[in-house]
Amino acid sequence: MTTSHPITRRSFLEHTVAAGAAAIFAPHLAPASARAAPDSSAGWQIGIYTRPWGAHEYRVALDAMVEAGYQHAGLMTAKAKDGLVISAAITPEEAAKVGEEVKQRGLGLLSVYGGGIPVEKSLQAGIDAMRKLVDNCAAAGSKSILMGGIGSAKLEETYYKAIAECCDYAAEKGLFITVKPHGPLNATGPECRKCVEMVGKKNFRVWYDPGNIYYYSDGKIDPVKDAESVDGLVAGMSVKDYRPPNRVDVTPGTGKVDFPALMAR
Repeated sequence: MTTSHPITRRSFLEHTVAAGAAAIFAPHLAPASARAAPDSSAGWQIGIYTRPWGAHEYRVALDAMVEAGYQHAGLMTAKAKDGLVISAAITPEEAAKVGEEVKQRGLGLLSVYGGGIPVEKSLQAGIDAMRKLVDNCAAAGSKSILMGGIGSAKLEETYYKAIAECCDYAAEKGLFITVKPHGPLNATGPECRKCVEMVGKKNFRVWYDPGNIYYYSDGKIDPVKDAESVDGLVAGMSVKDYRPPNRVDVTPGTGKVDFPALMAR
């Protein structure tokens, strides 16, 4: 793709992160056969989710990522029948085609957000959907699955039980599963730690989101302090900032999050 105005990574972030991006920051991962959880000792990989291009077909997002200089991608929202690039609603064959599109552009696939699981129907329905999501993410070549939690206190235990039932299955396919701060029941570090403890599996971890820590606490909880509560549990991060009263669609470094202090922590 050519343009009369070359895009630098800095200008890309200034425009797309401000439009709602969630950059992804994940540890280098050993081969799937070697481990089912992230290796945090080997540095970090930086990519970006498809979210800024949610109104477009996902290939548009992948092309823009390459033009901006990224080497890694995360799949999230896009113009599709269910609004997601990959979900439990598609087939492994369809997911594999998505993965090929990612590979053809020289991108690695760090994370997939595939939506919720229907535990409101039954525990088994949730397990079945979660297994399909695992199959699809593995077919696409993703390293991990991002879950958003559930808003119903009545269904919380069932939701995490369904995930727990699928963790070993995901590990066999070289995948780890994460939950991010995303209210109301998993909006803070301590609440996310509780979720991890409920599941009780080594390949279920936290995908931190400092912008959301501020957002769901109305700017009252500093993620630098909150991060202490998830020591040893963080497998990746959505690099999002926050600006009062309730904005997270801002360029990292222009809001309240003290990223140098957060990363040091």
